[in-house]
Amino acid sequence: MIAFWILAPVMVVAALGLILARKAVHAALMLAVVMICLAVLYAAQGAPFLFAVQIIVYTGAIMMLFLFVLMLVGVDASDSLVETIRGQRLAATAVGLLFGATAVIGVGQVSVGPVVGVSGANANGNVFGLAELLFSKYVFAFELTSALLITAALGAMVLAHRERLAPRVTQRQLSQQRLQAFAETGKHPGPLPTPGVFARHNAVDTPALLPDGTPSELSISQTLRARGTIRVTDRQAIDDTLRQLDRDDNALEEDQQP
Repeated sequence: MIAFWILAPVMVVAALGLILARKAVHAALMLAVVMICLAVLYAAQGAPFLFAVQIIVYTGAIMMLFLFVLMLVGVDASDSLVETIRGQRLAATAVGLLFGATAVIGVGQVSVGPVVGVSGANANGNVFGLAELLFSKYVFAFELTSALLITAALGAMVLAHRERLAPRVTQRQLSQQRLQAFAETGKHPGPLPTPGVFARHNAVDTPALLPDGTPSELSISQTLRARGTIRVTDRQAIDDTLRQLDRDDNALEEDQQP
């Protein structure tokens, strides 16, 4: 009972956060909290099999699916406030309130007998008791739930499927587009020069040097340029570094000679 009174409010708050969260990553975290708390309640009720299944299958495998979804939609993606179907938010709110009222009325009219606990259901073991209930008393609900999950999976695949309206761009076409952009706008077709080249230290705030010795602004991030935190190296320091490199090369050659 202590675990229930501690975890039940946490689960309710996490469930409300799951519904009200705007970002998918926050909803996934709230769902993980609900699943873990439910697993702890299973363990407190003497159902080790359900505890293991809840942790391994749901919190482990199902949450991995949500992680894949987050990788597809992005961490910062949020729901659009524009209704694609007029009146769908009002209809969803009305149906939700109706379902909640029906659930409250139905639970309030249930006559509960004496509480037996899990000792009777787990008389021959938790796995045996769970299988007996699923495939005897609740077999119709179990099969109906399976059909519902399959239908939901098919519906998700249909909604996520997108037809390709244009042929796939090949590597040759991408190269031609880069060269065409270079001829028209002067955009460099290759990768930008990396920072820290021929610098006193390899740092992202030190611009690369062009063949004429001038620094290349393209090698520095736009954020660093906007902040004004670019490290400027004078020509004398560059010449000293080059002379030091030449001395090191000569010393290495002398050591390699017999």
